[in-house]
Amino acid sequence: MKIRIANGRVLDPANNRDEVGDVYVLEGTIVDREAWEQADGQEEVLEAGGCWVVPGLIDLHAHLREPGYEYKETIATGTRSAAKGGFSTVCPMPNTKPATDSKGMVELVLEKARTEGVVHVLPVGAVTLGQEGKALADFAAMKEAGICGLSEDGRSVLDARLMRQALAAARELDIPMLSHCEDESLARGGCMNEGVVSSRLGFQGIPGEAEDIIAARDIILAHKAGARLHLCHVSTKESVAIIREAKRMGVQVTAEVCPHHFTLTEEAVDGVDANTKMNPPLRTKADVDALLEGLSDGTIDAIATDHAPHSEEEKACGYAKAANGIVGFETAVPLVVTELVEKGILDAAGLVRAMSLRPARILGSDKGTLGVGRMADITIIDPQAEYAIDAESFASKGRNTPFNGRRVRGKVMATLVAGKTVYRDAEL
Repeated sequence: MKIRIANGRVLDPANNRDEVGDVYVLEGTIVDREAWEQADGQEEVLEAGGCWVVPGLIDLHAHLREPGYEYKETIATGTRSAAKGGFSTVCPMPNTKPATDSKGMVELVLEKARTEGVVHVLPVGAVTLGQEGKALADFAAMKEAGICGLSEDGRSVLDARLMRQALAAARELDIPMLSHCEDESLARGGCMNEGVVSSRLGFQGIPGEAEDIIAARDIILAHKAGARLHLCHVSTKESVAIIREAKRMGVQVTAEVCPHHFTLTEEAVDGVDANTKMNPPLRTKADVDALLEGLSDGTIDAIATDHAPHSEEEKACGYAKAANGIVGFETAVPLVVTELVEKGILDAAGLVRAMSLRPARILGSDKGTLGVGRMADITIIDPQAEYAIDAESFASKGRNTPFNGRRVRGKVMATLVAGKTVYRDAEL
């Protein structure tokens, strides 16, 4: 199959390309014009005038729920949601049931992805067996099976000695550690940010220190071990300051922020609608401002979704008891365009760096570029499309979003994975 993506604004920061032009795809690979014209085969043209043509987006932090929680999401529905959101690669976290903590479990996820998924799935392996925080999983076996990194997501490895051992082992295998930073002794029982709003609503809060303490600890441990550390869903101004200083000192640390954390504050919490309940919780305006500054100056490397679908019942059982998390694949691009690009915090190339190039580098992958000879993972975005987010139209099983009905700009028009169009908007 020969595909020409025509007349789009081609954004490829890895190759310093920002120009209106064409991208040529031949048998799943990006090629130059001459090779494309000389090849035989059926031709397809995707007219991308007015759109951005960018390397396929990469989500470092998502939950596909399978195995064990298929009523929330499956690899089939989750990857279709990812494709609709412009993601050609997703990294599902290991808090499945059973946990993704062994070679066999990794192989199960990858086989499901091969037979039922539509985007690249790079599983993240659990740090400890069963995510119980007691004994390390077999990292080498999981790497052989195909994990892209390690995480205890949903919780921290609270035993510092065990985390130290895990980071040393990750260093030997040259795989990144994706850390969920949360001191349970401070966070236990909380359901939102600790502050004025939690006091007004009468809820127990989660202080920012619960994140900051573990962020600082893991940075210190990773630096001593020489390991690559990636901090997930950063939410506090203190964590941003800690990361900035660690980078200044030469620590191999990277960090991500999620769209909900740079878009909403604790003021969005009304104590009834649990679609604003997540972990870490929505923080203060000062925290949001620090996250935006961190994105602008490069302290925060990446934007990830923390896509976390839940059933309607799990969100309708009262705010304090409701499950944490929101769906994120299909709202990420419009929120980034609307809240960051439109407001001048990132430019279009900055979106590509944060959502494709840097995530690829964090994973040690050669993705994140439209260079000739690379796999044709490509996303087409119309930055001017204006519409209201409609949860009922999601490809995900989840409808748990605080952004339903929100007016946004920026729409994914097509997603190609290895040269195959796995999502295409009817208007393209």
